[in-house]
Amino acid sequence: MISLAGRDILHAWGKFVFTGIGLGLLIGVTLTMAGVYRGMVDDANVLLENSGADLWVVQKDTQGPYAESSSLYDDTYRSILGISGVARVANITYLTMQVSPLGDGKVRDVRAMVVGIPPDGAGHPGQPGYLVEGRRLTRSHYEAVADIASGFGLGDRIRIRRNAYTVVGLTRRMVSSGGDPMVFIPLKDAQEAQFLKDNDAIRAQRARTAQSPALNRPGVPGLLDAVIASQSTNTSVNAVLVQIEPGMDPDRVAEPIRRWKHLSVYTRSQMRGILIEKLIATAARQIAMFLVILAIVSAAIVAFIIYTLTMGKIREIAVLKLIGTSNRTIAGMILQQAVALGLIGFVVGKIAATLWAPIFPKYVLLETADAVSGFVAVVLICVLASVLAIRAALNVDPAEAIGG
Repeated sequence: MISLAGRDILHAWGKFVFTGIGLGLLIGVTLTMAGVYRGMVDDANVLLENSGADLWVVQKDTQGPYAESSSLYDDTYRSILGISGVARVANITYLTMQVSPLGDGKVRDVRAMVVGIPPDGAGHPGQPGYLVEGRRLTRSHYEAVADIASGFGLGDRIRIRRNAYTVVGLTRRMVSSGGDPMVFIPLKDAQEAQFLKDNDAIRAQRARTAQSPALNRPGVPGLLDAVIASQSTNTSVNAVLVQIEPGMDPDRVAEPIRRWKHLSVYTRSQMRGILIEKLIATAARQIAMFLVILAIVSAAIVAFIIYTLTMGKIREIAVLKLIGTSNRTIAGMILQQAVALGLIGFVVGKIAATLWAPIFPKYVLLETADAVSGFVAVVLICVLASVLAIRAALNVDPAEAIGG
């Protein structure tokens, strides 16, 4: 039976191989789609791990700072630091935007997550875990640490809103949940950039303030200047990241913050649930739909090819029946051809997905478990797809072998 199927494949090996390659490219796309989803999940996990936080303290009744906007006063961390079980805290801001390079223009604008962190905060949550080159932020203004995926190099000058920053350090695999590279700048600069208005808007706001009788009282000197100064500064952050003492239960530490500080607090497991089950849930469902469609298309292609190959050798099958070949042998020959086609397709698809995955702009994670599941699915699809061709072959009349 094996030699019978093998000889039939060798008889039309060109058509068989090229069909397997075409099917393999389709399987490669399927594996890549699964890798895109795995990459999204890994980006979310990397974001949480790299933050170094055990708790995320955000604005009450929000799911910030990644899934929703959140705003806290930047002095909130002082009261949190006094909670039993809290080891370290750090203010942090997140702002996704286009970062422009300055200079010769070899690097185009980069969509990045700009992260505001306190300088000289080594060991505190929110800081880059490690540097591959350069140093950490030490000044309060105009320095940046960038992920190498941004394309920026050490010493490059970049523009964030109105200000120019010098890249003093490079890190690796510091990305947002959407896969955007992170650019770390001093917290004060990030607070200014997050709520910065253009010059015309600032002048218009100052004019409206000056025209307000309540804010520009003739008998209260200095009131107008104080109001304008308060409007020009930002004292908000998006979250307070908390590291707890070793051995402490995160839920026990979080409870008094929720109760007495009237803030929302999320543990790492809760934040992972927000990122994966809510932030990327729609994308995951869309990818799942693509996988189902690709599986159906793959099954249809295999069924069509095997049926076509079977119908092309009706006379040969009739001869086999005439000489007494059993239906089991004929069915096994067709089934082996279908499985062989699937094996060729899977090998081609796995190689193709491995080769083109690094070219994708977002991280594609090809896991061995997905490859094994894909292999099993391909074999099952090929077995099911061969049913139509087997039925057609078994219905062949042996008389056709001697007919005109």
